[in-house]
Amino acid sequence: MPDIALDEIHRATKSALTRHGAAPWIAEEVALAVRKAEAVGNRICGLYYLESYCQQLQSGRVDGTVEPVVSHPKPGVVAVDAKFGFAQPAFARGLPEAIAAAQECGVASLAVGHAHTCTSLGYFTEQIARAGLIGLGLTNASPIVAPPGGKTRVIGTNPIAFSVPDGAGGIAMQFDQSTTTVALGKITMAKAAGERIPEGWAVDADGQPTTDPEAALGGSLVSMGSHKGWGFGLMAELLAAGMTGGVVSRDVKPLKAPEGPPHDLGQYYLLMDPGSSPDFFDRLGRIAEGVALDEGARMPGQGKAAQDPVTLEQAVWDQTRALAGMT
Repeated sequence: MPDIALDEIHRATKSALTRHGAAPWIAEEVALAVRKAEAVGNRICGLYYLESYCQQLQSGRVDGTVEPVVSHPKPGVVAVDAKFGFAQPAFARGLPEAIAAAQECGVASLAVGHAHTCTSLGYFTEQIARAGLIGLGLTNASPIVAPPGGKTRVIGTNPIAFSVPDGAGGIAMQFDQSTTTVALGKITMAKAAGERIPEGWAVDADGQPTTDPEAALGGSLVSMGSHKGWGFGLMAELLAAGMTGGVVSRDVKPLKAPEGPPHDLGQYYLLMDPGSSPDFFDRLGRIAEGVALDEGARMPGQGKAAQDPVTLEQAVWDQTRALAGMT
């Protein structure tokens, strides 16, 4: 398997996107997110999605040239209409105003509506934290989760991400996770590899536990912690759809299908200024000290170093180069 520099991954991704119809500045924003995902080993949100991006640019399922529209309807509210374009450039357009609003009001929301899938939410909440604010993000996705005890899919994996600044320009804590036991991408990757999945990840169409990824894809993923995770998934659903004007999960079509209607998803972020409390960083330090008392324990997100170069599967890199017109 080849070792590929992040700069090369970045260049190839941007070239592939522009070659398939994205404006250069939009391709740059998406390429930055792909680069970050590959750097931290988040394969599901990295080059794994590039072919889908390119196919959907060509089919018109995502608009790679549209300019997001930013509005500021209330002092603590910033809204971005992505206009069926990528989520990354829409977020980039709205973030400066949302940061300013949070610094002014103490708390502000950033609602990105009518967007393509954002893939990794933590990529966005980390940017909020690096600006010195606490970031909470939520989104929804295509329906793959039934209520505990039910069989009908109602919500998606509906991730939640949370990032906390350390007061010195870094990240003290970060997690980015689906509200299901496992992300949908791990099921699809297991199917592609011809592998079984652990019991407890999913149930089949009859609501019975399964280790067959194909049966899982025809059934439902399991909410983490059963009804507890289900509640968090519903919270993400209400905020991601209700506060952004995006569609509910039941109306989202398969995200990687080359053709079809735009994703029309919403991503909802809360930005909180830790400076609103003179005690915040003291309490953060006390909590971190407590976590560190046990050897091997750490705050979420700590100890994860970016890799450069990144070891890729040959087939993935070959496909990337082909999409970029480099072969």
